[in-house]
Amino acid sequence: MRPLLFSILIALGMTSAAGLAHAQDATSQSDAVGKQSATGERRILYYRNPMGLPDTSQTPKKDQMGMDYLPVYADEGGQDDPPGTVRISPGRLQTLGVRTEAALMRPYAARSIRATGSLEFDERHLAAVTTKVSGWVEHLAVSATGDSVKRGQVLAEIYSPDLVASENEYLVAAQLDKSIIGASDQRLRALDIPVGEIERLRRTGKVARRIAVLAPADGIVVEKPAQEGMRVEAGEPLYKTADLSTVWLIAQVQEQDLGLIQQGEQVSATFVAYPGRSFTGTVDFIYPTLSSETRTGQVRIIMPNPDGALRISMYANVEIKGAIGNQSVLAVPSSAVLDSGTRQVVLVAVGQGKFQPRAVHLGIRGDDWAQILSGVKEGERVVVGANFLIDAESNLRAALQGFTDGAKSSSDQSKPAQQDVAQ
Repeated sequence: MRPLLFSILIALGMTSAAGLAHAQDATSQSDAVGKQSATGERRILYYRNPMGLPDTSQTPKKDQMGMDYLPVYADEGGQDDPPGTVRISPGRLQTLGVRTEAALMRPYAARSIRATGSLEFDERHLAAVTTKVSGWVEHLAVSATGDSVKRGQVLAEIYSPDLVASENEYLVAAQLDKSIIGASDQRLRALDIPVGEIERLRRTGKVARRIAVLAPADGIVVEKPAQEGMRVEAGEPLYKTADLSTVWLIAQVQEQDLGLIQQGEQVSATFVAYPGRSFTGTVDFIYPTLSSETRTGQVRIIMPNPDGALRISMYANVEIKGAIGNQSVLAVPSSAVLDSGTRQVVLVAVGQGKFQPRAVHLGIRGDDWAQILSGVKEGERVVVGANFLIDAESNLRAALQGFTDGAKSSSDQSKPAQQDVAQ
């Protein structure tokens, strides 16, 4: 039983500095009671169990372990105070390092949104190199992944019986009936025969065994399935190229920050490979879907890459300048918010050394502040230093009050029943 009680007390913050201080204040219980009753400075309501058990006493006494019951004073836990209210003496406030700041209306124009992301190819600058006829690769002019290519550059030469037959058809039409040469010319163009090859065929009247495959755009070869001697079918990719002068940075943004981002906003990113260097980009698109596992949305950022320093799959730390309008909001320092994940609480200083826990509803958050939608009024002072210690004491007091109220309620409910029995 006792290990369970100790665990409960630890969870409630009994071992915090505030709780320990209360225990130290009651080490000489009998002397303190006599002095207080004589002077009349503070009125004792009752005595509570030092181990947090739900039993109280109207007179000083000890528990089974010989520990003195602790006094509960009227001025530190009155009936008008909400559960969890804590009163701390000025000396202890200084010892604990308690600091407070006022909740104020503050103007804001923008805030920084931080996220992580990785680099991907710019899909608008990807190109697949294919052929519209089947044949055999007889020569590779570009034979390695990573090679740079220019638009119109010869990448490979293939032999295709279909292309040879089409060129022969063109020459026959030119010799027999020039009126049908236009149809043969269109057929060759439909098969992606280069214009230079058609002109050479018309000029020389000789069919070429090999047909050149040309690069459709400037870029880098990122994939090269083609090998010399292999057979290829129509539509089968020989190369895949990418223009890396710009790349996409796909940032994973938290759900609560997505509404603050707009297209065209400036972004700065840093990479492990380049310490001390920052790269700039622009928000291009906010994807319409959200990850159900991570609760993040994707934001596409265009990153210029003129020197080729940025490489695909690099990990990035991203900072987006989110614009959220020019207005004023009620805000408190971020350090004032005690966030459990499901509930946000601040400790409000109400005077005379009293602190009350308040559940708050938060709005947007800045780098060092949080908007208060409800729970705190403008001008009220909130604890920004040592609030965790006070919160632990507040939790303990709320729990003890609940135990006490429950015990009294049970006692009150049992009295009529006892009277009925007596009758």
